[in-house]
Amino acid sequence: MNVEHLKLFIRVAATQNISMAGKELGLSAAVASAHINKLEQTLGIRLIHRTTRQVSLTEEGQDFLPHAEEVIASVEAARASVGAGSLVPQGTLRVSAPASFGRMYIMPLLSQFLTQHSKIKVDLRLSDTIVDLVEGGFDIAIRDASLNDSSLVARKLAKDERIICASPSYIERFGIPLSPQQLSLHNCITLAGMDNWRFNLGSSETSVKVQSNLRTDNGEALRDACLQGVGIAMNSRWSVYRHLQRGDLVEVLQDTPFISSSAIWAVYPSSRLLAPKVRAFIDFLATEFGDTPSWER
Repeated sequence: MNVEHLKLFIRVAATQNISMAGKELGLSAAVASAHINKLEQTLGIRLIHRTTRQVSLTEEGQDFLPHAEEVIASVEAARASVGAGSLVPQGTLRVSAPASFGRMYIMPLLSQFLTQHSKIKVDLRLSDTIVDLVEGGFDIAIRDASLNDSSLVARKLAKDERIICASPSYIERFGIPLSPQQLSLHNCITLAGMDNWRFNLGSSETSVKVQSNLRTDNGEALRDACLQGVGIAMNSRWSVYRHLQRGDLVEVLQDTPFISSSAIWAVYPSSRLLAPKVRAFIDFLATEFGDTPSWER
């Protein structure tokens, strides 16, 4: 059984795209398809359903996948034990990231990353919509949310602390809430789908449905409206920490922290046989953010 055919099969399972998997391994679409056919012939079973739009594993393919991963993991371990080098990170790395976080923290790092890895090209898509990695053909997604999809593997890069802020001009005009319940007396700017704010009261928690005359789906737009004195807003600390340092924004309700399960995650389809370009990017981000990201220092 050809090890390279197994590697290709594992990447096809992750990407659900024979051409994309082949490209990752330096193969043309025709050669990749031929390799999969050869593997199926060797095993005497059909591993993949093929359609005009995508491919998916057959039941036999799903059963075979963990065994293929185990074989490759053993081969890689054997190579490492005798000092065999790993593949050089190369190819196009397709990354999805939230619009605000991506622009503020991913984009400034790309020059350094591309200098370190001259054989990698990055295709970065910035959107606050949570994408389907497999369907969208992404290698990795950066997410600032709680994770609900157990089929994905995630590496935590940093905390995503949410805090309540207001501008000095807003506080001068309308005062400052002294408890979560007093938010009902104020105008709040909200992110779409986040009208209920939960707070930690120490021994208990409370939830407040805030009133808003402005709702947006973009974190930077939310922050900018807060800076302009439109209302009180819930922001990620990474988005507003410089404004807090300058006094352009004031953190309120510090004694009753906002409850959130979100964090900054690197999310990818499989932890085994990661393409070298994906592993390189994840390790790079983990090193750059470190234990204490810039917004927590």
